[in-house]
Amino acid sequence: MQLFIGPRAICHYKNHIVLLTKADTEDITERRKPSRRMLSRKADNNRSRTISELEPGWNLYIINTVSTIQLYREMVDYSRTYENVRTESCIHLLSEAHLLVRAAIMDPSFFKSDDKEELLRAFRESCAFLGDCYSRFDTKDYHLALPYYRMSGLSVAEVLERIASESDEIQTYERGLIFYLTHSLNEELNEELSKELADKVLRIFYLADPMQLPHIICSPCMKNVCPLTAVKYLCKVEDIMPSVVLTLTKAFMALKMGDLTMYEREMNSHKETMLACGFIGQPKLLRECNEGIVIPTEFAVHLKVMQPGLLVAATVALHENSKIELEEADMFFKMLCNNGEDMVPQLLVDFWEALLVACSQEEVLQELLLRVTYQYVWRISKKQLPETKPLKTTEDLLLYLGLSSFAAAKGFAILLINSCDHFGSIFPWVTFIMSMESPLDKDCPEDISKLQSILCGQSIDITAALPILEPLAEAGNVGLTVRVLCSTRLGKHEESIDQLLRQCPAAAVLYAQHELKDDSRAVLWNKLLPELCERTRLTRSDCPVLISSLKEILSVVAMELELWDFLSLLPEDGTAAFFLPHLLHCSQRKQLM
Repeated sequence: MQLFIGPRAICHYKNHIVLLTKADTEDITERRKPSRRMLSRKADNNRSRTISELEPGWNLYIINTVSTIQLYREMVDYSRTYENVRTESCIHLLSEAHLLVRAAIMDPSFFKSDDKEELLRAFRESCAFLGDCYSRFDTKDYHLALPYYRMSGLSVAEVLERIASESDEIQTYERGLIFYLTHSLNEELNEELSKELADKVLRIFYLADPMQLPHIICSPCMKNVCPLTAVKYLCKVEDIMPSVVLTLTKAFMALKMGDLTMYEREMNSHKETMLACGFIGQPKLLRECNEGIVIPTEFAVHLKVMQPGLLVAATVALHENSKIELEEADMFFKMLCNNGEDMVPQLLVDFWEALLVACSQEEVLQELLLRVTYQYVWRISKKQLPETKPLKTTEDLLLYLGLSSFAAAKGFAILLINSCDHFGSIFPWVTFIMSMESPLDKDCPEDISKLQSILCGQSIDITAALPILEPLAEAGNVGLTVRVLCSTRLGKHEESIDQLLRQCPAAAVLYAQHELKDDSRAVLWNKLLPELCERTRLTRSDCPVLISSLKEILSVVAMELELWDFLSLLPEDGTAAFFLPHLLHCSQRKQLM
């Protein structure tokens, strides 16, 4: 524009720029101011000029332009002259070329353009050139290598090929390249590098950022990396700054090589609780994600067979550190155990139970309690034993829960109850009912104990659990304990006593002594005592259990009521002689008190 005097209008049409200019008199006189001598000498001549000679001059220019693609190519070629001397100038020119192409793509007429495909190719090419600049040059905006390479559509392998011309022995890797590779390899990319490129990446990080090696090696892109080379580099890093993640990564590489001796040496170098926490630093040692599907690694498959406790403990640690969601963990264990979509493997139940011990999120707790309850009910009702031995036994609970005080325990239910607040101690009356033999109670004893323990606790939402417990409604003594526990949690003590008197009257007094307290204490004499008297009268002496229960409840009630209140409860059917010993004994104890 500076080449033209007095521009007044400009427009663009196809490959032409139309420019209208107006050369005013003022413009000319300002450019050519005569001296005072010249003014006096030529005064007469100026007066004689006609008015037409002083009128402004209009000019119309039509300028041909080159195509966007041609101009882009020229700018790219020109930028190369600054590539090794003035990197900022090179980046500036390439950025201008990139903006030129991007503006053409954003033009409304782009989709009807004949050179649409060529413009798109130029756009991707310009992004790749800028990615090269930010990855190779030492610039403060090095992080821009990542978005430009992404916009270029180049794969990680193609980017690596672009920098493969220089010798590894003399090459220094700038921050931009490390930034791009770190972010790309740590994401769940569905791309596998060749052995040569994977080894090249290994060397790049060993030279530029060795502490990133464990995370880079665990990337799904690095499956073809040479395990021996990886172990060599890891050992050098470990000499400087050892860590559990480094140890686990070396063990992973040992598995890939089939070197079980090295694997065991690495795994035995730390306590198992530390190893479980070590997986938090790199979850990809256990699982990788492919298009939203969680896939167990070779490491996880090996741990499932050899150290299932460590595997479950590590998964609990991942969940508690927001490294894996509950649904992802479900998918992980189902794929690991290959039991099918509808089958719940025992290892997953082990995970749920362990998570109950560690988890403190109320929503997750309720979900876990309902899940394990459903699984216990399903097994008990189907008489289905777990396909594998439950993990948390007396032998391996130390690893599983990180506890050390259960060596003398004799069963899993005892261990879980003692270690988890969400499992309550089983009530004496429940134990009494279960001590009475029933064919339906012989199968799945561990699941029965754990189910009753959950219902004896205070954590589970009993209303939400009622539909899940329905299949056990008629399941012998198990069903009785479940029904009474649910009624009790809902505050229906009288209904609970009716159920016990019908099916197990010997447990009624135990139930009353344990459950009827404070406001519900009146049920003892208003409900239980009259019921026992009536049932004893109807059966006469045919039911010693009722008579024994009646005597026990009489002793309790007589100690809690005043003598006249107690007398008012006695039946008026001529059986007062039966109660006299209790009356005398209790009145004497009252006097002593």
